[in-house]
Amino acid sequence: MTSRVGFFTDTTLCIGCKACEVACKEWNHVPDDGLNFLGRSYDNTGELNADTWRHVAFIEQPALAPATGIKWLMSSDVCKHCTRAACLDVCPTGSLFRTEFGTVVVQEDICNGCGYCIPACPYGVIAKREPDGRVWKCTLCYDRLKGGMTPACAQACPTESIQFGPLDVLRGRAAERVSELHGQGVTEARLYGDDPNDGVEGAGAFFLLLDEPEVYGLPPDPVASTHRLSSMWRTAGTAGAAFALGLAAAFVGRRS
Repeated sequence: MTSRVGFFTDTTLCIGCKACEVACKEWNHVPDDGLNFLGRSYDNTGELNADTWRHVAFIEQPALAPATGIKWLMSSDVCKHCTRAACLDVCPTGSLFRTEFGTVVVQEDICNGCGYCIPACPYGVIAKREPDGRVWKCTLCYDRLKGGMTPACAQACPTESIQFGPLDVLRGRAAERVSELHGQGVTEARLYGDDPNDGVEGAGAFFLLLDEPEVYGLPPDPVASTHRLSSMWRTAGTAGAAFALGLAAAFVGRRS
């Protein structure tokens, strides 16, 4: 059994170079997304979508010392490859599947463009590519993994902000990094997506942040839309059985 792998992104090391975005596009042949400056930041991609599988966020904040003007928060976002992946749960064709590495991948030749996975994702990662009509997202470079290679984005990152490896190893490394930063007085450092008891049962791509998740455009409490699917079906089944018994009783009572 192959151990589960993923990403740990240490945002304190991100310099906003976007080498990860470029490497992702080059390796995966992801189309140009327009390169439009959005008027609110130096960010030119804005968010994850079918043509942006890695997105480096540029977040400007007032500096603690007014003389320095502003401070920057930067983070390279990506599909979270959730343990409880709602996109996978709702896919009717089997296009989305869990790989032997624990990642979640779209098989574009099977995708029928129904779009059920789009609202199911609590992170807003999956999107359709127009006029293609099918959905696309990060594959965590599945083809590279099968060849024993590191995903393109992590390979290209010059500061090792994006770290790839077995998830259990990365979680240990991340906890040590948070302790180190706290020891240096950076008390705002925190991990996001590493908790196996959260609404997606832990992510395969988690982050070290220096502010609240919302500042980075991340949901504070992500929950898989299918989290209670089994209990919903049980409730529906019980209600249906009760309804059927009620009809039967009414029918018997009427005949008698």
